[in-house]
Amino acid sequence: MTDSHETATGEFATREDVVDARGGSGPASAPSPAPSSSPSPAHSSAPSFAPDSLVLNRKLPLWYQVSQSLRASILGRPQDASLRLPTEEQLATHYGVSVLTMRQALKELETEGLISRHRRRGTFIEPRARRATPVRLLGSVDAIVAQQSGDATTVLGHGTVPVPGDLAEFFPDCGEVVSFRRLRRDGESGEPTNWAENAVRPEVAARIDLTDLERWPMTKVLHDIVGVKISRITDTVEARLADPVTADLLQVPLLSPILHYTGVTYDEKGRVVDVARIRYRGDRFSFSLTVEAR
Repeated sequence: MTDSHETATGEFATREDVVDARGGSGPASAPSPAPSSSPSPAHSSAPSFAPDSLVLNRKLPLWYQVSQSLRASILGRPQDASLRLPTEEQLATHYGVSVLTMRQALKELETEGLISRHRRRGTFIEPRARRATPVRLLGSVDAIVAQQSGDATTVLGHGTVPVPGDLAEFFPDCGEVVSFRRLRRDGESGEPTNWAENAVRPEVAARIDLTDLERWPMTKVLHDIVGVKISRITDTVEARLADPVTADLLQVPLLSPILHYTGVTYDEKGRVVDVARIRYRGDRFSFSLTVEAR
């Protein structure tokens, strides 16, 4: 197996059949045990954690894409998911990369504190791991998903509204959009971390299940569940002062610093399908951008 493979397929146990990145399905397998808190080789009957599938982009570092995809799977996992990861070899096969690339991706997650590795016992998700690392925007959809995963999400409301004046340029052929408003809280402390408004093209919004938005970021719902073929996402991050609504939702003083993120998502036809505006507490998040010379 080499890093030339561009499509990763799922091969791990889930409650249902695993669907690979090409849309095919097959019976899941149960290769590894799953401890609850202290790793132990004794529980051999339980399946290992099943990460999501990933379509690799050869223009970006493979280890980075794999680490971000696995990170999003870990942070967005169900509460009853196994804490044991498959072996390096199984993960490498799943993502279609070499073992060396997989090892580099796992090292990134270990440094972040999301996983722990134990010789002869395996690799395990840290059950109390907290999200407190910078968001690194390197250009992949999985990076956007990863930065928004792991928080407890509440849907504050949704409904059809006239296209806001400041978004008219993005929806020239629409008179209305569907607005989704969500509040995210730290999964452990319950502290508000950010709140989001998404303006979504009506025909796309009609296929969104609100229960999916309580578990997954909008980008993942659009890409993996609704089936939107995302061609690109344009991100803008700027410093602003908290308005009354933001101050109330995020429990910060009025006019305190916040990070205002705008993400414009385009489909394969070049149409805007979603404009996300997310307000982050300034004391909880930082952003860094990596630019590579080619």
